[in-house]
Amino acid sequence: MCHDHDSRPPAPPRSGEVAERASLTLTAADGTQFAAAYAAPADTPGTGVVVLPDIRGLHPYYVALTERFAEAGVAAVAIDWFGRTAGLPEGGTRGEDFGWQEHIPQTTPEGIDADIAAAIAALRERHGADLPVVTVGFCFGGSHSWRQSGGDLGLAGCAGFYGRPSMVGDAAERAALPTVMVIAGADAATPVEDQLALAGRMRAAGADVDAPVYEGAPHSFFDRAFGDWADACQDAWQHVLALTDRVSRS
Repeated sequence: MCHDHDSRPPAPPRSGEVAERASLTLTAADGTQFAAAYAAPADTPGTGVVVLPDIRGLHPYYVALTERFAEAGVAAVAIDWFGRTAGLPEGGTRGEDFGWQEHIPQTTPEGIDADIAAAIAALRERHGADLPVVTVGFCFGGSHSWRQSGGDLGLAGCAGFYGRPSMVGDAAERAALPTVMVIAGADAATPVEDQLALAGRMRAAGADVDAPVYEGAPHSFFDRAFGDWADACQDAWQHVLALTDRVSRS
């Protein structure tokens, strides 16, 4: 899995007041209800983020990440993958004992896109129909975030950590959105060469792809507990926030 159960995201390089935190139940267009976490900054946000978790779904790591984005001035919603097959999680988040192995194979790109669309709508309902929204995903979610560069959900950009190029598929040939690919140089799950090859395919399709490689960094290095990778974590934040700033309405 992407992170240990007790892991939490590193602090962003800029910090402001978090005005609101909430657990949400969102409804996709097909009627599926799913859990989400929301956080918003005190100042009017110029950008929104839909956080796409790893295989565990809405883990506390991703709840905390919405707050980190709010500290950085970005409104954020993190979503759970498993409303269609596992219902709503007790307490709002998935626990350490959740059997994601059973549920991940039951997810579909269509269901995931429907849930992302509902999260986009939730952000725009709260912060205006003109709010530019990007996806930021991790591992399983990173793959689906990169896939959005060739999608049609009305996003302004996408970013992903430690994704799998094979899950992006032929969406790479339709890639058009500005994209950030955060690549761990020592990622045992996916070779760096495969990720850089995906970046090349997406650029050939017309996407502006920013693909920093953190030499020696392991899969899931974006963790405040990884003191050895504190500089890499801060640099990764800078790349992601450069994307949110780039597409901001303000």
